[in-house]
Amino acid sequence: MAVAEHLVATGARLTAGSFIVVCDVGAGVEVTVLRRGPAGFEVLATLADPTAGGAAVDLALTAAVLNGREVPTGGMGQWVMAESVRVAKETLGSHPAVTVPVAGHHPVIADRAMLDAAAQPVVRRVAELTQQCIAAAELTPGDLAAIYCVGGSAHLPRLDTAIAEHTGTSPVLVAEPQLVAARGAAEVSAPAVGVGAVEVTVPPIRRAVAIAVPGLASLALLWQALLTAERNNTLSAYYYVLFNLGELTMAAVFALVACIAAGTILGSLIAARSPTPELHTEGGKVSIGILAGVSLGVAIAALYAVVISQYFGLPLRGFLTWALWPIAPTAALAVVMAMIAARQWRTPSGGWSTLLATPTGSVVTAAVGMGLIQYGRTADRWPHLVVWLDLTARIGGLLLGIGTVMALVTPLMFRIVLAIPVALISAAIVTGPATGILGVSYAIAITVWWAARVWTRLIHPTTGPTALSPPGRGG
Repeated sequence: MAVAEHLVATGARLTAGSFIVVCDVGAGVEVTVLRRGPAGFEVLATLADPTAGGAAVDLALTAAVLNGREVPTGGMGQWVMAESVRVAKETLGSHPAVTVPVAGHHPVIADRAMLDAAAQPVVRRVAELTQQCIAAAELTPGDLAAIYCVGGSAHLPRLDTAIAEHTGTSPVLVAEPQLVAARGAAEVSAPAVGVGAVEVTVPPIRRAVAIAVPGLASLALLWQALLTAERNNTLSAYYYVLFNLGELTMAAVFALVACIAAGTILGSLIAARSPTPELHTEGGKVSIGILAGVSLGVAIAALYAVVISQYFGLPLRGFLTWALWPIAPTAALAVVMAMIAARQWRTPSGGWSTLLATPTGSVVTAAVGMGLIQYGRTADRWPHLVVWLDLTARIGGLLLGIGTVMALVTPLMFRIVLAIPVALISAAIVTGPATGILGVSYAIAITVWWAARVWTRLIHPTTGPTALSPPGRGG
């Protein structure tokens, strides 16, 4: 814990909820898995082996140097030999060979190959302990922010390679590893060591766009769908209404993402303004905001269906199906995010408000596209306007296809390649009941976008916290 506190105090970015491994290789070895909580670090698992450290390497290197030779058995002679071997071990870390004096015999040349052979069993044991300790904490190497090597024997040759082979993660050798634990212990009494580093990102004002754009798009699509619906056989028992169900689906999707964005931003703001940020972290507040946003978004989608049903005097079930089922996967993913935030398992880079901000360009493009489709289908079709209205609907299909692709992929080249076929298909099927298919397709795209965010930013992030670098080497 002292090592972890020192790492934070000297610049390592370890967010609340992150996991680290401290591999202390001294005379023996002790491997510890820690989790950073809101008020400091907590130990999840520790494994130790007093026979697998620098002392074991010294004994093996001594045996290799003597190679059967006998030395005086007196206390002073043994001490001199042990000290000579220890100095040789440290020197071989930066020199290919070193001369080791042997009492009663000619000096012996010790080279790096001898050190590698002496250290190999210890290095292998340290790597095994690291792997076992991670498993004992019920984690995987992918859950770790970093593995740090400290202690007087942390410079053992091939230690980093062995740990990387067993865990898949290259360890970080901190500067002056033999002193870091002592310095961390001395810093424990320093004010706000564990508190000041718990950063809560304040959402910028522009993040309100993530609420306003989908919210306005939702209301606009619902308003257009209501005003442009076509009543048929109003005086007959077979009364029916031609209603754009795809537009209802997209209005429900936009309402849900707007509400979740609002809840996330409010949670982040409340956490940032908290007078005791060490006790009221962003994750707990955001989790409440996400759940509240999901509840409100689903309720608004259901309200849309109720309003339409009552407005036209038609059964509610069909409208509820198109309003709620397409948004159910997105709502479920949001609940998963809320659970992750509540446990403070991992905090995404840039804060939760950045993670859950739906791409505005996709929302605008898709909403305009659906609006043009509905206008082209329902506007008065005067002879001289037929071609233009059909063209308007096709353009709307193109835009809706492009908006769908913008939610699916991020790299520009991939967007261009994928947008061409998807946009053409969308433009070709804009007539008739196919608008429902287009609306559901966009809902699926949003779900895929959210699932990708959960995977790449929370479950299996591609980038981790900045590793601690020795002075003068960046960082």
